[in-house]
Amino acid sequence: MNKKGNERWLRLVLGCAVLLVAGIIYAWSNLNVPLQKRFAQTELSFCFTLTLCFFCLGGLVSGLMSKKVSMFSRMILAALLTGLGFILSAVNGGNIWLLYLGYGVMAGSGIGIVYNTVIAATNAWFPDKKGLCSGALMMSFGFSALLFGKLANAMFDMPGIGWQRTYQLLGGVAAVVFIAAAWLLKMPQGEKKAQAADAENDVPTREMIKKLSFWKLFVFFTLLAAVGSAAIGFGRNYFLSVGMAEAAAVTVAGLLSIFNGLGRIVSGMAFDKLGLRKTQVLTSAVAILSPLVALLAILLKAGWLGAVGLCLCGFTYGFSPTMSAAMVSAFYGSKYFPLNFPVLNLVLIPASFSSTLAGALVSFSGNYLSTFVVLTALSVIGLFVNLSIKKA
Repeated sequence: MNKKGNERWLRLVLGCAVLLVAGIIYAWSNLNVPLQKRFAQTELSFCFTLTLCFFCLGGLVSGLMSKKVSMFSRMILAALLTGLGFILSAVNGGNIWLLYLGYGVMAGSGIGIVYNTVIAATNAWFPDKKGLCSGALMMSFGFSALLFGKLANAMFDMPGIGWQRTYQLLGGVAAVVFIAAAWLLKMPQGEKKAQAADAENDVPTREMIKKLSFWKLFVFFTLLAAVGSAAIGFGRNYFLSVGMAEAAAVTVAGLLSIFNGLGRIVSGMAFDKLGLRKTQVLTSAVAILSPLVALLAILLKAGWLGAVGLCLCGFTYGFSPTMSAAMVSAFYGSKYFPLNFPVLNLVLIPASFSSTLAGALVSFSGNYLSTFVVLTALSVIGLFVNLSIKKA
């Protein structure tokens, strides 16, 4: 392996390390535990929805700035927003608006900038392995919730630390990592030449959003993310409803993040090995099978089958970020990827409301049966949309 070959793998390791830290915002279900004594659950749920919205907007802003503002400057800005956002969250004094501003707006935007910058910079080193690169990056981002969630819970109970200092320490660590990455991130030297040689495949964002293929991608990934998000959001309570014991329900719920991460790397490898079309079919097949198995578990009151179904839902949910990044690059080229990708990533905004709507349906019906019927139907609709997507 030549020097450049070795270097690009080091770049991938760097990107994975940075996104492992950036994924801390997805540990919200653990991070908000000490805040439940101060705020209503609906207020805390809205905080996470706000975070996802500004995460998407932060990525979009990063893409808009990419032509005029260096990666170094964007990463420094992200470090300041994230670090200060966590500090502000820690000193909210019972004011929900300070929490919204700190965690939702500032930290969400900062991590969105990091996410977009790191993925664009790292993917540029892997024009021949788009799926593997995207999958590894997304897996690191997804595993962060499991790692930092457990770490935060342990720190909350440590004498002399508590939840406020935990927030400050986590924000400080994130800021330091992002500042260090600002010095280390760089594009490959031949990137401009490669872009020039592949110019006929590059589609500017304003042209991309005029294409029917883009809107089909947007609808499909909204459905895919919404189904996965809603299903795994039930976690422990769903497992209890299908007859699983309390201890087992808690344990299996913890596995959902692992299967989410596995879905991200497996889908990336499949994209590289099987090609676009076969991976599209695989994605929809698993997306339909997942809620269907979970639905069957409800009918049979089979806890083990429910575990399989929801783990498959987590696995399928992992396909969404990896496949969206790989397909944007494959369909619309690498030159405008820093802006094209966050535009498609706006699917997270409508998808973020799926858990709330699914929860409302469960409350209305009193069980999970109708909810998983709806999720299965959405997956079937997604299949027809997915199979109609062609590069054009």
